[in-house]
Amino acid sequence: MGFNPIERSKKIESIVMKGGKRKYYRFRYSLYYGGIVTADSVGCNLLCAYCWNYFKNIRPEKVGDFFSPEEVAEKLVEISRKRRCGLFRISGAEPILGRKSAEHTREVMKLVKGTFILETNGILFGYDPSLVDLFADLDVLVRVNVKGWDEESFERITGADGRYFYYQLKALENLYGKVRFWIAIMYDLFGEEGLSELKKKLPVPCRMEKEYLEPYPFVVENLRRKGFL
Repeated sequence: MGFNPIERSKKIESIVMKGGKRKYYRFRYSLYYGGIVTADSVGCNLLCAYCWNYFKNIRPEKVGDFFSPEEVAEKLVEISRKRRCGLFRISGAEPILGRKSAEHTREVMKLVKGTFILETNGILFGYDPSLVDLFADLDVLVRVNVKGWDEESFERITGADGRYFYYQLKALENLYGKVRFWIAIMYDLFGEEGLSELKKKLPVPCRMEKEYLEPYPFVVENLRRKGFL
């Protein structure tokens, strides 16, 4: 049986949050979404086999420095001005690990005064609906990365107890009508069969994005160990 991602969230949040500050290790401009200003953080409540930031996320205590929302926003806005880009995101980790990290993320969004894409696995939004309310009045688009199409695939992909698969679906219910969102799935793992199975389980209408593996050597090895390749 896999680990409890809610308990892991609490543990990781205690490592990557200090007061109102969170750990980040890089600020950059990225070509994703047609161009986006990105803050790379560490600390996740899942351990996905295909995660490009896997090694930093298994050792978050050894990576990055603590930044306040004001410091993060200042760095992002500086890049935004140089690149003439008004789209922002936090990447590399799970931004919503609990209330402290959610409030930190909210403050960053308010300060940058641009459109923010919130990339999340949705576990905490499913577990605690009140966290969704923190973002209801902001210019934010939530991209929920759904990790699997059933309990078994969720556990194989993430290492977490398969029963927590449904927290992602509950997150979609909690977001619906409050915050704009869509879902993303790793099509190389889902295939048409997994995609079809997930569609049957979706509790609300939502747009679906197919994403594809970035075949770093360690990602390929992780997926082989999990039996996906």
